[in-house]
Parts: sequence; structure tokens; C-alpha cells
Amino acid sequence: MDFDLQKDTLAENKVLILYILSKIGRPVLHNELLDLVISISDMNYFLFEQNLLELLDDNYAEKQNQDDEEMIKMTEEGKEALKLAIDLLPGINKLKVDSRFKESYDMVQENNSYFAKYIKQEDGTYQIICKIVENSKTSFEIKLTTGTIEQAKKIVDGWNKNAVDIYPQILDLLT
Repeated sequence: MDFDLQKDTLAENKVLILYILSKIGRPVLHNELLDLVISISDMNYFLFEQNLLELLDDNYAEKQNQDDEEMIKMTEEGKEALKLAIDLLPGINKLKVDSRFKESYDMVQENNSYFAKYIKQEDGTYQIICKIVENSKTSFEIKLTTGTIEQAKKIVDGWNKNAVDIYPQILDLLT
């Protein structure tokens, strides 16, 4: 690949990420932004991370921690850079983002609203964290500990499949 073409592609990818951040209009979970960019563009995980890191280094975007979650937000410098560089984004790519944004954003939001993960602890047990995130804020979180990875995986899978039903039941029992 020609070096100038590579530079143009990197610049275009950065503008694309900034454009998507501007469409979101608020801090967004790192994984939500990743899912959104990948669903709308041809960018892969590694290119996304490289471009995002450069945007962070150039102070066009910033990380924020909110409820122990990493959020990405466009800075004022990023807004200015987008205004100056929006012409680097080919019209077809801008149209692609504009036409797919709502559907992709809703899908990413829905997929990230209920999630669970497990983390191996130093003592060999597994901590499971089950969460519900609404509007980028944790509205419900429960932490469990189990002794085996199999049980941790079952709980995570169970939460991811059944959170829509489990959460209202928990609320009913508590109120």
C-alpha cells in the first residue's frame, strides 16, 4: 500500500470515529463505540484501537471513568478538528454512517444494556458481575463469587440470556 494512501486512510478513519462520536453526542462506553464503528464501517478492531489511541493522544477524545466503566467522549478540540477535517470523509462513507447510525446504535445499545462477565481472583475463585446499563449509567449490578470456571460461565450465560426476565423478578422481590 502506498504510504500517502495509508496516511489518508488513517486520517479518514479518525474523522469517521469523530463523526460517530459527534452523532452520539454524549460519553459512550468504549465497547459500545467499538461495536458501533465496526458495524458501520470496514474498520477492524486493531485499526479502531490504533485510531482511537491517536485521537486520545491528540486530545481529540478523552477517557472518563463512570461507574467503573471506561467511557469515551469527544473533546472541544475534537469538535474543532472534525469541523476542519470533515471533508476528508468521503461522501459515501458519511452517507453510510448517516443511514446506518440509528439502527446500529439501537442494536449496540440493546446488546450492551444487559451483560455479565467473570474475573478470576487471586485465591482461585471467580467473581461474576452482572449489570444493566441504561443511558451509559449502571442502573443495576450484582456481584457473585463461585469456585469453578464452569459455574461462572453458566451464570454469565444465564444472565445474558435471561436478564430481561430476571431483573423485573428481582425488583418485584425487593419492593
